[in-house]
Amino acid sequence: MSECGGRGGGSSSSSDDAEDEGGGGGGPAGSGSPGPAPAEASSAGRLRRGLRSASLMARQRPELLCGAVALGCALLLALKFTCSRAKDVIIPAKPPVSFFSSRSLVLDLFQGQLDYAEHVRRDSEVVLLFFYAPWCGQSIAARAEIEHAANRLSDQVLFVAVNCWWNQGKCRKQKHFFYFPVIHLYHRSFGPIEYKGPMSAVYIEKFVRRVMKPLLYIPSQSELLDFLSNYEPGVLGYFEFSSSPQPPGYLTFFTSALHSLKKDYLGTVRFGVITNKHLAKLVSLVHSGSVYLHRHFNTSLVFPREVLNYTAENIYKWASENRETLFRWLRPHGGKSLLLHNELKKGPALFLFLPFDPLAESHPLIDEITEVALEYNNCHGDQVVERLLQHLRRLDTPMFQSLAPQPPAPLLDTPPMAASPCCNSVVLPQGHSYSRTHNVCELCVNQTAGGLRPSSASMPQCSFFEMAAALDSFYLKEQTFYHAASDSMECSNFLTSYSPFSYYTACCRTINRGVVSFIDSEQGVFETPTLAFSSLEKKCEVAAPSSLPHIEENRYLFPEVGVASTTFTGLSCRTNKTLNIYLLDSNLFWLYAERLGAPSSTHVKEFATIVDVKEESHYILDPKQTLMKFTLESFIQNFSVLYSPLKRHLIGSDPAQFPSQHLITEVTTDTFWEVVLRRQDVLLLYYAPWCGFCPSLNHVFIQLARLLPVDALTVARIDVSQNDLPWEFMVDRLPTILFFPCNRKDLSVKYPEDLPITLPNLLRFILHHSDPASAPQQSRVSTQDCLESEAVLQQGHISHLEREIQKLRAEISSLHRAQVQVEGQLSNARRDERRLLRQQQTLEKQHSVLQRHSEQLQALYAQKARELQELADASQTLLTENAWLKILVATMEKKLEGQDRAEDPAPRTEVRPEHPEPTGAPQLPGSAPSPSSGSSSLAPERKGENRTD
Repeated sequence: MSECGGRGGGSSSSSDDAEDEGGGGGGPAGSGSPGPAPAEASSAGRLRRGLRSASLMARQRPELLCGAVALGCALLLALKFTCSRAKDVIIPAKPPVSFFSSRSLVLDLFQGQLDYAEHVRRDSEVVLLFFYAPWCGQSIAARAEIEHAANRLSDQVLFVAVNCWWNQGKCRKQKHFFYFPVIHLYHRSFGPIEYKGPMSAVYIEKFVRRVMKPLLYIPSQSELLDFLSNYEPGVLGYFEFSSSPQPPGYLTFFTSALHSLKKDYLGTVRFGVITNKHLAKLVSLVHSGSVYLHRHFNTSLVFPREVLNYTAENIYKWASENRETLFRWLRPHGGKSLLLHNELKKGPALFLFLPFDPLAESHPLIDEITEVALEYNNCHGDQVVERLLQHLRRLDTPMFQSLAPQPPAPLLDTPPMAASPCCNSVVLPQGHSYSRTHNVCELCVNQTAGGLRPSSASMPQCSFFEMAAALDSFYLKEQTFYHAASDSMECSNFLTSYSPFSYYTACCRTINRGVVSFIDSEQGVFETPTLAFSSLEKKCEVAAPSSLPHIEENRYLFPEVGVASTTFTGLSCRTNKTLNIYLLDSNLFWLYAERLGAPSSTHVKEFATIVDVKEESHYILDPKQTLMKFTLESFIQNFSVLYSPLKRHLIGSDPAQFPSQHLITEVTTDTFWEVVLRRQDVLLLYYAPWCGFCPSLNHVFIQLARLLPVDALTVARIDVSQNDLPWEFMVDRLPTILFFPCNRKDLSVKYPEDLPITLPNLLRFILHHSDPASAPQQSRVSTQDCLESEAVLQQGHISHLEREIQKLRAEISSLHRAQVQVEGQLSNARRDERRLLRQQQTLEKQHSVLQRHSEQLQALYAQKARELQELADASQTLLTENAWLKILVATMEKKLEGQDRAEDPAPRTEVRPEHPEPTGAPQLPGSAPSPSSGSSSLAPERKGENRTD
């Protein structure tokens, strides 16, 4: 074996070539070479023969091998070329162009030269970097605002614009912005300070000026009061510049102001510097380098240098954690955000929309709002807050001695609430019996029949529950008044609708028309729709809800009747409905105000609303009233009381989008009173688009509207998902049907929930509840005209229904005929069904037979497979035994040869010729081959066979 391996050189092809050439060992006998292989060849032998034939072909015709190699190379080149052509072809980007005009004061690096921007930034004190993308719409819109700001600040600030979208520019490679545009400001080496406010020139300029001068110098007491009375939290630092041009800690305090702008772009914390020792003592600052945080209602703080390290970040962190805010500015960015949601979760919120100019030196309206917020939260009557309020009111402020808390001054003695009558002013609507001679009445509760007139003294707030009951009795009930004539005022007493032993007093008089015109120059604030009390019995109408005047309007109508200012001070601590106050710039966010109920077209964009998410309601201040301190206080007072007189603002769809001429009237929030409560009998369906069962009732209501005359019954529906209604008209499930009968709207009836909604059931329901005889007699006394008209209408209904019944009978007969035809078709269908059933049973039987046959074939297949496996195993065993027999035969042959040699030890002498014949020389025909040559030719074959086995 080792010899064959060495000869073969480790290659089967070389040994095969030697065998083919006849050089397989023509040595003498006894050389140890095995004999020739048997006739049958294994798979390895066939593989060797194939390789031998390929090698012979390569030696005989080498040009074929070269051609095959060349063809393979050509195929590889073609494949590589095809793959390279399959890649996406990218058109190179066009070179960028200048984003700003050549005359602009903004340095435009439109090729993204960020390194040059850093170079020029180091040489300037304040730099604004505007990173933009040329395709970005926000960047294009902000371009004009940046140019406008640059025109105003170019002499103090360097404006640089960098194209951060050019793929070959350094800005694109080094900066990875998620949005555009991005504004960064640098104050010398400090930065970047990112600006995230509105992309408006005035806001950008205001922020740049804050970065330029982060500290406000306070030289006098008046400016100190201005600083402390501001709604934003204030931080004051005291530094003595007399001993040193740069006192210790000043740069740290300066950097903390920049840190505040970097962390909060709104700049809600203001930083000021005091250099006067006497002025510093007023805020409890004695040592140079001290920092003072002013708080309105809690104790003001001094930075604890012995506890915290005096660093810029620690100063800002200490101020932001301990600051106190009166109200917040909200600036939604216009995208999806949880800003409003997170604020509304904190409780009821008062949103004030007002036009705001960031560059204005004074804001009178914001000062009034600040005064309201200070009074609203001044629960303990703090003297410091009172002094700040006096300063805001521009009154004669006493000498500012110290901001340390002082003992409270004794409050004025106020009379108890029970000692004075509880009154409210009411403007009489047009059509009232008193409106011919008087236009204003003062309604007082808990009065006797003596007709006590209200005093002109200051009257305290009264219970709104009692006042609401008095207003109900005054407006909605037709009572008999007892007149007590007077030269200047006419008073009348009437019974309450809740108790026969209680009286209310209404003292009416005529006020100057100029006051009413002052309240509203066009229509009047308290103008209400016409009320015709005497005609309620004859017409199917009720009054639309009117905005009844509240207590705050007494000051307009009766200036001598005022409300003590102490009732509003500290109101946030006396109610469970404490308000959080938020301000929004109406120039930017008026769309939010419109969604909350503000008018879309107004010349003054001022609006106030209270949103209470927990109660699912919000209230708006009358847009006709001017937004000022007085109206805000009254608005907050009316919301804070237990029985609030404010009316929930209702949001509804636009009535113009629904056609007027339609079988079913579409009701909205604005048309509810006109359609449902001021017409004849009304059947109202409450539905919503997401209600799956509601659309199935449309055909029923359409048929009902066709059956009944339009002048007798109105079929209407309302989408409650888009239209708000007062709570008393809301429902708790959909669909819901309510019937509002004529002249008895307060006796509306709900359609039974367990009764199917069909046309006959609806007709019976309407006819039953529209009959005046079924209503309670104590509700009203019908007149003879109304009864006769009702009888005529009922007779018309009956005749109309008889005609419709005849039509229905004709339809029923046609339906009977159709039913007979359908029954015939059903019988045919049943016969076909039975026939198909029989065919199905037959096919199932055939299927079961075929399934059994398939199972038998599978079993037979498995049996044959097992037999074949057994035969294969037996064949393998025979092959193994055959190999062992061959080995035994070879062993026996060797033993026999050894015995023969032992029996004949005498050597045989052979006559060798001088020139022996070559081993491979041909022999004469008929001559037998020599034993030596036969054994030598047999040796390599046996060796190969043994190696294969």
